[in-house]
Amino acid sequence: MAGFLDNFRWPECECIDWSERRNAVASVVAGWWIMIDAAVVYPKPEQLNHAFHTCGVFSTLAFFMINAVSNAQVRGDSYESGCLGRTGARVWLFIGFMLMFGSLIASMWILFGAYVTQREYDDEL
Repeated sequence: MAGFLDNFRWPECECIDWSERRNAVASVVAGWWIMIDAAVVYPKPEQLNHAFHTCGVFSTLAFFMINAVSNAQVRGDSYESGCLGRTGARVWLFIGFMLMFGSLIASMWILFGAYVTQREYDDEL
């Protein structure tokens, strides 16, 4: 089941090379599939607070921001023109990492604040 799309002929696109990023994009799509499924199964805000999906939105945005910058652009080998050149690529990458770590910390906060400590408090009552 892991390679069921290996023999599928994808349309050729010269602007995007999917060969290296296929597994990463598939994992993001799978994560969104789980989030959509959870929202469908638990439609009421009392069952699942839909604001918790914000962490997934920001981590997906950060995923695309980080993967948009290559190593050559950060080193300055292939990125001479554009907005701020090498410095712009480094700032873009830094903002992407900040969004990624911020969404990770926020998701842990939600996990412990809304689910772990709340269940312990309900058990004591």
